[in-house]
Amino acid sequence: MMDTITNTTEYMEFLLMGYPDELQTLCATLFFLIYLGALVGNCLIITITTIDQHLQSPMYVFLKNLSLIDICYISVTVPKSIMNTVTNTHSISFLGCVLQVFCVIFLAGTEFALLLVMSYDRYAAICFPLHYEAIMNKDACVQMVAAAWLSGCIYGSVHATGTFSVHFCGSNVVYQFFCDIPSLLRLACFGDQILKYVFIITSCCFTFLCFIVMVISYVHIFTIILRIPSIQGRFKTFSTCIPHLTVVTLFLSSAFVAYLGSTVKFPSSLNLLMSVFYSLLPPSLNPVIYSFRNSDVKVALHNIFGEKMITCL
Repeated sequence: MMDTITNTTEYMEFLLMGYPDELQTLCATLFFLIYLGALVGNCLIITITTIDQHLQSPMYVFLKNLSLIDICYISVTVPKSIMNTVTNTHSISFLGCVLQVFCVIFLAGTEFALLLVMSYDRYAAICFPLHYEAIMNKDACVQMVAAAWLSGCIYGSVHATGTFSVHFCGSNVVYQFFCDIPSLLRLACFGDQILKYVFIITSCCFTFLCFIVMVISYVHIFTIILRIPSIQGRFKTFSTCIPHLTVVTLFLSSAFVAYLGSTVKFPSSLNLLMSVFYSLLPPSLNPVIYSFRNSDVKVALHNIFGEKMITCL
């Protein structure tokens, strides 16, 4: 199974060799704990934003979708990695690898698009408070969420199609715990490696464009906040933006780490650390950042689970 593959028509599977043999059990245990925490946290958010009638505003509709994306995102890669460790196998089928690439990029693109929508929600709430309900009506929210999912699907399709249109040469070993584009493009034949830079430039342009839109939104938001006469009023208004800004910062820093990983020519432990950062941390921390410090969410959790839950948070 470790034999070198030279004929592209024989590429039936890849070997995921993400971490050293002596660290497999430790990594699998750590991944399981992080995965379990991400599932519990995001499922709690979906549950309370569904059944609590006080959490039906546009912000919580978007938050529910964000939690759903995070569950799917971390479930695409981590369970397969844990299963490979438990069964002492490292293989993933060619089709399975294609699906992993598509789903990871699809969900990452959807999350970024949704974060862009959430920045517009904050912009409408702070800059146009009297018209907020008209701007962010139910139909508008549904359309924005649908557009986020659709744009992510298109983004994932383009990247998956482009990645597997190259010719692979040499070994079928992917030095990663899941199929990611940078690791796969390292296996591409020399003439096809230019595609690697095309993907990087395309992703950076897409990310930068969305980032500029977010920056423009927050320039308007901060301008309005600075006009509030009282310091307490400024802080209270700005505090509604802190969770979103934190999540955006985490997401963009994770994307930057992913880019740094793509520039490393040789596999290393640093690659694994980088991949863990951008694939596990955002889905795990988003519920904590965006919800568990939110007073409305605390009240909802208290109503469902009682006093012990609220004191833990």
